[in-house]
Parts: sequence; C-alpha cells; structure tokens
Amino acid sequence: MASVLYTETLPLAPAIIRGEVVSAGLVPFGGRNGDLQFAAPDPMTLLRRLPMGNPQRLADLHAISVDEIVEYLRSLGDALTLARNEHLQASIELSMQTAPTTPPLVRNQYERLPSLFTRDALEDTIDQIGRPFLDGWVHTRTAATGAKRYVRAFGARSIHVVAGNSPVLSAVTVIRNAVARSDAIIKAPSNDPFTGIAIARTMIDMAPDHPITRHLSVAYWRGGDEAFESQLYQPHNIDKIVAWGGFASVKHVSQYLQPGLELVTLDPKRSISIVGKETFAEGASIDEAAQRIAADVGAHNQEVCASARVIYVESGTDEAGIARVSDLAKRVYDRMMVLPERISTKPKHGIDRELKKAIDAASMLDDFYEVVGGGDGEGAMIVSKLPEPVDFAPTLINRVANLVPVDSLDEIFPRIDSYTQTVGIYPEQLAPQIADKVAIAGGQRLVSLGFAGATMTGFGGPQDGLEPTRRLVKWIFREEVDPKITRPIWVD
Repeated sequence: MASVLYTETLPLAPAIIRGEVVSAGLVPFGGRNGDLQFAAPDPMTLLRRLPMGNPQRLADLHAISVDEIVEYLRSLGDALTLARNEHLQASIELSMQTAPTTPPLVRNQYERLPSLFTRDALEDTIDQIGRPFLDGWVHTRTAATGAKRYVRAFGARSIHVVAGNSPVLSAVTVIRNAVARSDAIIKAPSNDPFTGIAIARTMIDMAPDHPITRHLSVAYWRGGDEAFESQLYQPHNIDKIVAWGGFASVKHVSQYLQPGLELVTLDPKRSISIVGKETFAEGASIDEAAQRIAADVGAHNQEVCASARVIYVESGTDEAGIARVSDLAKRVYDRMMVLPERISTKPKHGIDRELKKAIDAASMLDDFYEVVGGGDGEGAMIVSKLPEPVDFAPTLINRVANLVPVDSLDEIFPRIDSYTQTVGIYPEQLAPQIADKVAIAGGQRLVSLGFAGATMTGFGGPQDGLEPTRRLVKWIFREEVDPKITRPIWVD
C-alpha cells in the first residue's frame, strides 16, 4: 500500500494534471452507497489548472507518429500488469470497497487491463479513424470543379465523464484519447475513483515527459457541482464532453452545451437474447443454450450494458412451450450458480431491494410467472407465462433475468428500441436471418449468444450505434484549387 497517499484518516485520490500529482487543498468525499470515504483536492482549487488552454499545445502529439503512439501504449499495457504494479495493487484494495461488484470480479477486471493494450486491440481502435487520416492529409477525391479535397483527423480538448461499473473503462478512455491525439480530463466516478489515477501515475513513472503522459488529467469532483462545472465546461476550455452516464447525468451535462462544445453520449443500455426454436429440435443441445445464457446474464454480475436481461425464447406459448421455457430457466440458473468466481459471484449487496419486492410479488402470481431462485439474493430467473416481459424488466440487475416465450420471432422486433445495445443470438445460423430486422428496430450490436462479454476486449468497434473514437477527433477538410482549372468567381 506504499504507493497510496493517505491523509490522517482517509485514503487519498490525488488529482493528476498532465504529469503532476496534486494532493493539496483536500476535502472529504463519500463513496457511492456509503462504502468508503476518501479525500481529494477541492475541485475549485484545480479550476485554473485543469483546462489545457491554447489548443496549439496539441502540436506535440501531432508531431509523433501512430507507430510511436502504439509503442507507448503497448509499453503501458505491460506496465499495467497487476502483479508488479504498486499503484494498481494499492488501487485495487480501495476499489474493492467502492465498486458495485465483488472483489473477485474487480480483480479479474484489473488483471484484464494489459489485454486492452495488445497490438491487435490497438489496431482495432486505430482502424475506427483510419491510420492514414491520423498520420497526414488524405486526398479523398478531386471534385468536378477541379478542386483537390483532403481530410485529416486532429485531436481535441475533451472531458470524459467515465462510468464506474468497470475499472477497464478508464483504460479504454486513455487508449482512445492517445490514438485520437487529444487532451483528456477524466472525471473519476465515485464508485471507482482510484483506477484512473493509478493508470495515470503508471504513465508518469514510465514516461514522465512523453506527450501522451502530458495530455492526460484525472480528477474527482462530485457530479452536478454547478459552481465548478459551469466554469470548466466552456468552449474556451474544451471542445468535447464524452459522457458515460444515466439520464439524469446526461441531462445535467447537456445544460452546458453551446456552439463550440460537442456532447458524445455513451448512455446506459439494456441488452437481450434471442433463442430460436431450433434449440428444442431433436438432437439440439438445450444445455449449450443454457450455458450461453448463463454467461451473458451472470458475467460481471450483470453490471454492464452488454449483460442480457430479457431472453426471448421461440418455444411457443402453449402449455408445452411454457414447459420448455421453464426447463430452460432451471438449467440457466443451475449453470449461473457454478460460473467461475472470476466472472460471476453472488452480488455484493444481494438483489436490489426494490427489485426483490417486484420478484416476490411476481412469485405470488402463479398463473403469470414462475421464479427460479432468488431466495438468498444470489440471482434469479423469472419465467413469463405470457409472451410479455415483466413490467419491471428495465430494472433487472444482480443476476436476475426474465425468460419470455414467443410463438414467432416477429413478436420480438417491436420490443427492440434505441435502448437495446447487445443482442445475443442462438443458434448461429439464425443471425443472418434476423440481423437486418434487429438493426432497423434499434439493436446496436449482434453477437453469438454467450459471448457478449468475451468479444469486448479491445472496445475497437462501434459502440451504442456510433464510433466513439471517430467522434473524439476533429475532421478537418481542405481544398487545393488551381485557378487554371477551376474558374474563379470573380471572372465573367
């Protein structure tokens, strides 16, 4: 724990401002759910220092090549190996107290950090923008007028309001910011105020004078601090706000928007699964489907947007169909209970109190629902006996899922909307048949059932219906005009 600074009574979350550790002017803050109090610099004392100011200071980032950025990030990934990084070792002990998940899951997320920095993962992120556009001006076309058109991606000054449901999100932000050649201020979340700081301190130890190190700041302030945010969130300070957050936080941030200030929202989503009738055909493996559903529901204790919450099952809605769904639910529950501890455990605080009330009420309506498990706060499967999700489906969390029988897949598409992020599909051959309908309805990511979390290692693809890394840069357009080819407007 030597790497963590402490006040006399509280652990310290210092601010990191472009390579400098700031631990003066401390005030206490309370962790979410009252799990842990910590001390951090009074944000008002940081107000003059957090903004980068003159955007010309980004020139040092644009003077290095994409290959140099990749090599820096690969070295950082190696340095973020938990077993030999004292900053992470200290941070994880504190994060286990503030995180919404249990210690084994927090540890697994920390141990995943180096996997985000592999060459393949980094190239996925680079490809979102396009290496040629990052390294220079790209001649895109010559217009009919004869003007030659060029485009290049330039970095921007940004604030990232990071979510705290997974420690990897701070690392993803560091990667995206470096690839975009931008200057980032990360607002550390109250349920993970230490991970971003530990990564930034690792960067200082590794390369204190590197431009990437010098263009990252991490600080904690209470979300909704209008006295602070109204002064920071100004176009002369920043160009973009990237907000991972719920409706209230995004709505709050949006009040500061004005010309010159762009908002990129990665707001919470809900994910579903679709299980086709082929699952119940002779010779098919119901157990395989159950195992895959358990993985998509149970992974990271259902705390991430990609976690399945409603599972639509093309079983039929007659008595035999309901029996098939009931059997599937029991198999899912059994397999979820024995998932490896590193990916799923009994939830930290059991099932949410209000959700538990709703589950208990559903369990009393035998004609409409069947509840499998849930008695010890370990998670539960709710079987609908009608082709309708439970009315509290948007609140499902803590390893609680709702299995819904349908007669036809066409009944599912109207229930998909812009809040639907990941759609797990089984069996594999079903995906090409329904992909377009799912996408048009609002689904934003289609994946083989059971692999909703396994394929998210690099965060290099589109997310929530957009390409975040492309949104981080400024796309600059220039034209070269030859007056001998293009007729000047001043000539008759």
